[in-house]
Amino acid sequence: MAYVISDECIACGACEGECPVSAISQGDDKYVIDADACLDCGACASVCPVEAPKQA
Repeated sequence: MAYVISDECIACGACEGECPVSAISQGDDKYVIDADACLDCGACASVCPVEAPKQA
């Protein structure tokens, strides 16, 4: 089950560099995760200051 980034995202970018498969990119107002590429590893969730990445 892939992670998704909730509306709590403050677009700080902390998660993008932590993703081992580069599944995270900047969207219009928050970062987004490519569900097809996400490994469900949780690396993004562990560095997010507002706990925006959630398991879908």
